[in-house]
Amino acid sequence: MPLFTRIRTARAAVTVSVFWVVALGALPGCSKAPESPQPRTAGGDSSAGAAAKPALTKIRFRTDWFPQAEHGGFYQALAKGFYREAGLDVEIIPGGPGPTLPQLMMAGTADLAMDRSDDVLVRVSNKLPFVIVSAFMERDPQAILVHDDDPVRSFPDLNGRTIMAIQNANWIDYLKAQYHIDFQLIPLNFGIAQFMANPRFIQQCFITNEPFFIRKNGGHPRTLLIADSGYNPYRVIFAMQRFVREHPEAVRAFVAASIRGWDDFMNGDPAPAKALISQANTQMPPDLLDFTIATLRQYEMISGNPKLGERTGLITRSRMKEQSDLLVRLKIVPEALPLDRFVRFDFLPLDMQEAAAR
Repeated sequence: MPLFTRIRTARAAVTVSVFWVVALGALPGCSKAPESPQPRTAGGDSSAGAAAKPALTKIRFRTDWFPQAEHGGFYQALAKGFYREAGLDVEIIPGGPGPTLPQLMMAGTADLAMDRSDDVLVRVSNKLPFVIVSAFMERDPQAILVHDDDPVRSFPDLNGRTIMAIQNANWIDYLKAQYHIDFQLIPLNFGIAQFMANPRFIQQCFITNEPFFIRKNGGHPRTLLIADSGYNPYRVIFAMQRFVREHPEAVRAFVAASIRGWDDFMNGDPAPAKALISQANTQMPPDLLDFTIATLRQYEMISGNPKLGERTGLITRSRMKEQSDLLVRLKIVPEALPLDRFVRFDFLPLDMQEAAAR
């Protein structure tokens, strides 16, 4: 089994077995989802010395996949104590195959999670009670992967081709409409074997991941970053609406500490996060961590383009409105939602809120 496939499947059985039964109760048509959990206090000791210290607020944060450098800022904040300094006891819960993040959130297995901003917006349009509280990537690493000698050189060249991709991804509708093209789809299997075997194979990838393994196996990949097509959602932190109403200070503290963690991970020494990631995912090669970090820096995925006023963690009203309007034009959602239905800007640090208003 290729190393990439092993990393993406390692420990999946453990993750799924723990949460699958709980998540089923949140599926449509099932009984009412449980209320959002109260943050738990951690480290409570009845001794007089411990009583003088304020209890830490427990936050469970769920990622979208197994531990990797694409989660590095959160692990950096954990490793360097930024969360604890903010009064939080944060548990990072790895994702993996199985129930989706919305199902797991509705089942009460996490307080905060990560996703793409367009997907959160679509779910809110479908009456799910989620809200975005911050970005952590200004640019999405989703890309189209081709062989270097493939005639596909730009998005219009995808016309008539077959792409292995996640079905119903919003960027698919965008590319077809924007470039007046059509292409066939086959389900993404998160492996690279077909790509390596077929010199004309095309698939969806993370620009921070699959190209590393293809080069390591002797291939010569090239990528088209979907964000460069004009379809450019944030990667965001989101929560249940009820949770942010009941625990605004905990959410605000988590956002600030996470932004601090990402800034430190990208601009300082990422070794503390790399050590935690390697410990949590023992099949994560150190050279992949380095490749991912270098790619995140090269494409300014975390901090964005400072010439455009972008910075780590920032979400702006104008960009979120553009995303909402675009999804309406693509008929992915039936009507534009008021921004306060699916995104909050007041959880950003105070020095970012003015920029968020633009």
